[in-house]
Order: sequence, then C-alpha cells, then structure tokens
Amino acid sequence: MNWQIKQIAKVKMKDPILIEGLPGMGNVGKIAVDFLIDSLKAKKLYEITSYQLPHCVFVNEENLVELPEIEIYYKNIGGRTLLFLAGDIQPLNEQSCYEFCHTLLDTVKENNVDEIVTLGGIALPKIPKSPKVYCTGNSKKLIQRYEKSRMVNTNIHGVVGPIIGVSGLLTGLAQRWKIPAIALLAETFGHPNYLGVTGAKQILKILGKRLNLKVDVDLLERQFEEMRSDIQNLAERRSRDLPRVFRKADLPGKDVDYIG
Repeated sequence: MNWQIKQIAKVKMKDPILIEGLPGMGNVGKIAVDFLIDSLKAKKLYEITSYQLPHCVFVNEENLVELPEIEIYYKNIGGRTLLFLAGDIQPLNEQSCYEFCHTLLDTVKENNVDEIVTLGGIALPKIPKSPKVYCTGNSKKLIQRYEKSRMVNTNIHGVVGPIIGVSGLLTGLAQRWKIPAIALLAETFGHPNYLGVTGAKQILKILGKRLNLKVDVDLLERQFEEMRSDIQNLAERRSRDLPRVFRKADLPGKDVDYIG
C-alpha cells in the first residue's frame, strides 16, 4: 500500500490554488493553514492515508483514537478555489516524501491547479521580534507577483540551506508537472517546542493581500495567548500538588519555564 487518496466531496473548481501547511520548523506552515481552514470554514475534499505514515494514533477531543492522515480542504473565494493541504504529520523518510509528492501532484494536476504555495519556517538561534518572510520557488514570474506586495524578501540564497520535507520537495517537483510553485518561509526560533505564531501571522498577512482573504490575522495571536494562559494556569494548579523536584527550578537569573 503506497498513498491512497479518498475523495470526500465533489467540487466544481475554478483556477484552483494549493496551499500546503504541514508540521515543520516552528509549525509555522501548519499554524497558518489550520487557521485559514477554521477562519474560512473550509470543507474537507480528500483524505490521504498510507502505511508510510508514522506508526501511531492520535487521541481526539472525544477521547477516541484516530489514525494519522493528511487532508485537503477547499473553499471558493472571489472566483477562485483555494485548496489547503493540512495534517498532523509528514511522510517518514525520503522515499515516502517523494512518493507522497508524486501522488499529490498527479491529483492536483487532474484538478487543473495552476499555482502551489508551500509554507514553512527558517530556524534562528533566538526568538525573532519581527520575523522576515523569505520567498523562493520554481517560477520567477510567480515570485515577482508576491514580491510586489513588498512583504517578502527574495534574497534567500545563502540564508537557508536545503528546504527539507514536503514544503521544499513539492515546490521543486511541481516544475516537472509544469505547475508554478513558491515557498514562503518565515523566520522562527529553532527550538523543537517553540510555536512560530508570529511568523505564521506574517505569512497570513501576505496570503491575505495576495489572495484577497478577509480574515482577522490578529485573532491568531489572541487565541494563542488565551491558550498559553490556560496552560500556565493549569500547570500552576498542578505544580502545587507536585514534589518540589518536578516544579520550576529556583535558579538565580534563569527562567527555565517554557511551553511545549
């Protein structure tokens, strides 16, 4: 069993664009795409499964297990169809990533997708206060369209190394299918537990301007602050009942508290 794509709905598409946001550095792409799916009330179009996905299950809000899968959602906006590639996982290794991207590109080509946008993060040693968003791709013409917004930096050579995973491979392979594709990469902190909300917000501003999306990007940070406050309050309540060794360390001049 390689990659299986199950169609959930039938949609009449017009000039569709695919926007990818799977987990990665700072989860920047995932945060941005999940926010768009929720804000625009996008509906599920495809479910993608494979034995090459991680051997695990996720526990949902109903306390039931779910097998890992990648999904495509759709929303018709302003005479165009937006497709959102989302999920909680990526393919496990190089071969599965290539096979996944091949299967995906065959599918989007059948749906006449004429533009692909992948989203990701660039790891920095410190938390950026005002993250820059860099842009690269397989089409100079498409890059120039995003460059007109004056919100992206196209001088990316030497700034990043290889763009690993679906965000990079999908952008490169799309050229073989003759589909223009770009990658939007926001600066973020390179800690594995850091959530790149600010970088995701910058990307959302760019997509909002380019695709004329009516979404409140400030809502993303408000939601995150509420979530962080809830987590912190819960942790403080629980810490009172824990042995001291499991509580926040009392180290002079150092704050070892963080949110995973």
